[in-house]
Amino acid sequence: MPDTRSRLRKLLNGPEMVIAPFVYDCLQARLAQREGFKAIYMTGFGTAAARGFPDLGLLTMGEMVENVRALARSVDVPLICDADTGYGEAINVQRTVREYEDAGAAALHIEDQVWPKRCGFLEGKQVIPLENMEAKLRAALDARRDPDLVIIARTDALAPLGWEGVTRRARAYRAAGADLIFVDGIKTLEDLKNCARLLSGLPLLYNGQLLHPAEIARYGFKLMIHIATLFAIYQRTRDAMSELARTGAISGGAGFELLPEITDLLGAPEILEASKKYEV
Repeated sequence: MPDTRSRLRKLLNGPEMVIAPFVYDCLQARLAQREGFKAIYMTGFGTAAARGFPDLGLLTMGEMVENVRALARSVDVPLICDADTGYGEAINVQRTVREYEDAGAAALHIEDQVWPKRCGFLEGKQVIPLENMEAKLRAALDARRDPDLVIIARTDALAPLGWEGVTRRARAYRAAGADLIFVDGIKTLEDLKNCARLLSGLPLLYNGQLLHPAEIARYGFKLMIHIATLFAIYQRTRDAMSELARTGAISGGAGFELLPEITDLLGAPEILEASKKYEV
């Protein structure tokens, strides 16, 4: 795990923007790694959805850590994780950081929403006082044992406080020691441009799909967590289920010929080979 953290640090300090696709299960994580992504992002929205809940703060820290551990175990690339609000006040944040670190996270982000939080693109968000979030960040930084663990400060202040509030908070969170600043809820190209302009000089994370990654990189972002995979997984699964229900088949769908590829991706050949050592 420490190796993935140091690798992520080097990537973020390098000249190219890092792209991390949204994943919420190990099969998706393995596919992302196979396709050459240098990092992956554990989505809180997807983690909650996979357990049958909307992203409204209904999952516990333990449930989130369980997914961190599963994903980190399944791949060799750095895992960037959603840690919601840290699941409490400053002392709770310390436990959260240690649990995520032990589970294998290379990075995690903590947001300044009032608990229970909600998805960053939903209406009605509220944020805690700036000073409270600064305390949470200090606690997070004190709690990490591996200095390469990347602590990301997310602010959801855009909707309730506007760009003046975002700018004040982003600069304060960076001054408190956050490694990256994440302004969530960017819905328009104007928002994107404002973020890059007003927060110029800060290491920034972008969440969305407004432009091609090459264009996003030109705005100076260090990390892009690409949400399009989340929507594609839902849309294609929805459409397949609908077609199967209507017609009794999925047109153009693969059959059992795909099974070897899936089992190979999950490491079946290596496990079967290792098992020969214990045959009796």
